[in-house]
Amino acid sequence: MKWIWKPLQLIYCLYAFLIFVILTFIAFPFVMIALSFGKIKGGNIIYKICKTWGWIWYLLIGIRHEEILESPHDTKQQYIFVGNHSSYIDIPPIVLFAHQPIRVLGKYEMVKIPVFGLIYRAAVILVDRSNSDTRAKSVRALKAAIKNNISIFIFPEGTFNETAEPLKTFYDGAFRIAIETQTPIKPILLVDTQDRLHFRSIFSLTPGKNRVVYLKEVPVQGLKMSDIPALREEVYQLMDAGLRRYRSYAV
Repeated sequence: MKWIWKPLQLIYCLYAFLIFVILTFIAFPFVMIALSFGKIKGGNIIYKICKTWGWIWYLLIGIRHEEILESPHDTKQQYIFVGNHSSYIDIPPIVLFAHQPIRVLGKYEMVKIPVFGLIYRAAVILVDRSNSDTRAKSVRALKAAIKNNISIFIFPEGTFNETAEPLKTFYDGAFRIAIETQTPIKPILLVDTQDRLHFRSIFSLTPGKNRVVYLKEVPVQGLKMSDIPALREEVYQLMDAGLRRYRSYAV
């Protein structure tokens, strides 16, 4: 059956890519108009546009967004969301799960994609990890978002996890900002994104469920900079155990 499935999957991937491009061009003028409303209001509008874009794309390509709340989630609370990163399709569920104003820390390399890159630049807080100046600028932008009552999302692994383990080593950034701004951390699990689109190939896209799991929040009230390693480890263990509940990993 493999000889039948492979051509069908290729056709499906090309179809999904075509729909993505069409929706990008449809969303583009609305995003440009939203920019005229300023960084705060305009940014919030852009995320609503992207959420609509995501829902339509999912519907047309047969992907189901599902949310699992392992603990209650307060949409009026401000958080530093952190999640695992293993696929190019990690961004759509982030946009869809956010039921409060949010800004995502994203890789600078994505702005090079025609048209989509312009929308990406308008929507995310950019970071180039190889450049210390842009790293510092992105941290200031993240703190500014928090100051304006906007939650932020960071991949603490920094880049794709291409190992056989649930998670890679975490960077300190998210935890440092959490303590400095006294903002609680809310771990999120992207359980199925690697099954929907494996990092090995953009032609591995498949329809199906794409679950987002909300874990319990981790408070940081009263913590100091010296507590960063313990906080990082606590969140790491929480997410590692969560991923092992939903996926199988070699022992």
